[in-house]
Amino acid sequence: MRHDPYIAFRSPGFGRFILGHLMIHIGAAAQSLAIGWEIYARTDSAWMLGLVGLTQAAPLMIFTLPAGYLADIWDRRRLMVLGLSGATLTSLALAFFSLYRGAIGWMYALLFLDAAFHRLAGPAAAALTPLLVPPQQLENAIKWRSSIFQISSVVGPALGGFLVALWLPSAYLFSAATTMIFIALLSRLSVRAETVAAPGRMLARIGEGLRFVRSQPIVLGAISLDMVAVLLGGATYLLPIFARDILTDRPFGLSSEQALGWLRAAPALGAFAMALILAHRPPIRRAGRALLLAVAAFGVATIVFGLSQSFPLSFAMLFLTGFFDNISVVVRHTVVQLRTPNAMRGRVSAVNSIFIGSSNELGGFESGLVARLWNPVASVVSGGIGTILCVALWAWRFPELRQFGRIDTKEPEEPTAA
Repeated sequence: MRHDPYIAFRSPGFGRFILGHLMIHIGAAAQSLAIGWEIYARTDSAWMLGLVGLTQAAPLMIFTLPAGYLADIWDRRRLMVLGLSGATLTSLALAFFSLYRGAIGWMYALLFLDAAFHRLAGPAAAALTPLLVPPQQLENAIKWRSSIFQISSVVGPALGGFLVALWLPSAYLFSAATTMIFIALLSRLSVRAETVAAPGRMLARIGEGLRFVRSQPIVLGAISLDMVAVLLGGATYLLPIFARDILTDRPFGLSSEQALGWLRAAPALGAFAMALILAHRPPIRRAGRALLLAVAAFGVATIVFGLSQSFPLSFAMLFLTGFFDNISVVVRHTVVQLRTPNAMRGRVSAVNSIFIGSSNELGGFESGLVARLWNPVASVVSGGIGTILCVALWAWRFPELRQFGRIDTKEPEEPTAA
């Protein structure tokens, strides 16, 4: 049969849901750039940049699993609206404290609350996607969702750099506006009914999700490899240092703020390019091998970026990190969603979010710590080397992942009651 690269958009509701994700990710990316720039501008400290990651990782570790449980027993749209409403308020508060140069401690407290509200909505959003398209269209839907996310990751930092240069609090106000738009779109979303989990003891229900992930070697291997790669190889939180202090040969008269915006956008540009390639191609046939090679290539590009003192070369290497990372994103999300029963998707998505989300934020903390102990270049290069070593270890430890072929499009059966 002829491959239809746009088949997911033929399902009612999917386009509206993707539009909402586009808006909120643009706003979040702009706000993330603004908070990184503001903290570094006011403190001149790589350590304080690292604390931004730790502050945002703590709510992820605390609230994500309970949020996954709630996503399996409550209306997922309402749960998302609740979380997005809280995120709107925290963005407005960040704008206020930025305008009046409030204490840095309060800025960190607001970041904690903002991350907590996003954690509340995250598992529900992930678990909602398979209900918008038929199972055989899910891989295509995830490819396009990844593409849309990368578009937002390109537009968001570029727009964030413009807003920061224009008036810094406007980046936070813009983020608040995007969450309100997503709330409006969710109120008009039609979702097909599916089996949900019965309410029960929360810790026992969360334990079911953890045991399910542990029992699936391919799922566990894909999630954990992506986690370690991002934890070690991510350089995002150190980009303000590279943009201002290391890559001083900026072309076209770019200011340090504009250079930061382009550097933050580079991985997203690469990921978007790969997402378009994947969306227009049939399902990946040797997904495990492709995943391992892509993560290794991500590590190599990270090493070259850390050693580079040329802005064009650094931009190109960040482009390649996103280009290769998107293969991992598509494989991981598709495997997790297709191999998980609907009644457990909230909890399993929560486990996935903890693995990946914590690696992003804790990776920022790790990068800031190593940069403080040695220097930013050593932090990035050592992380890239660690990523490559982990690929070799995972290829040995998870042979099922190494041998994994075409992503299965058969939906799992619902678990029977014990």
